[in-house]
Amino acid sequence: MPSSAPTIETERLILRSFRREDLDDFAATMAAPEVVRHLAIEPLSREDSLRRIFLAAGQWPIIGMGMWAVELKANGRMVGHLGFFDMERDMQPSFVGLPEMGWIFDPSVHGQGIALEACQAALEWAEQELGPVEIPAIISTDNVPSMKLAGKLGFARESDGVYKGEAIAIFRRPASK
Repeated sequence: MPSSAPTIETERLILRSFRREDLDDFAATMAAPEVVRHLAIEPLSREDSLRRIFLAAGQWPIIGMGMWAVELKANGRMVGHLGFFDMERDMQPSFVGLPEMGWIFDPSVHGQGIALEACQAALEWAEQELGPVEIPAIISTDNVPSMKLAGKLGFARESDGVYKGEAIAIFRRPASK
């Protein structure tokens, strides 16, 4: 099992392990109202952002998957994070045992294809390392851009659900052949 996120390079991006110096960029993204409104949370403090980084990074050695920091090659700035996790969410349908996928990107890169490029690279990794497995995702029902991205990535929308009292759109990407 990897002890940290493997590094993946694309044309414009580096998907890599989190670093302490990512905190400012991560905290700025997680404090942006246009980001957190889709997460059913309040903007995160710097302290809570650091806890989220620890959570994201700490999954790799325990479950063999986790989150990547997404860095722009052009300037080294961390502009988002994405990956796979098993949070054993208390919801139906259950995703326990499946690599749920999630992504969050800074508003400064929205509409530039950055999220698509990063997510495609992560899905290629998943196909090689996790084998043929279905991948679920939950998205806020009002997050239209994220739902469009899910469709481009091969996810299909299923019946909506409820998680922690909030309506959610449930998406699933079938196992690769």
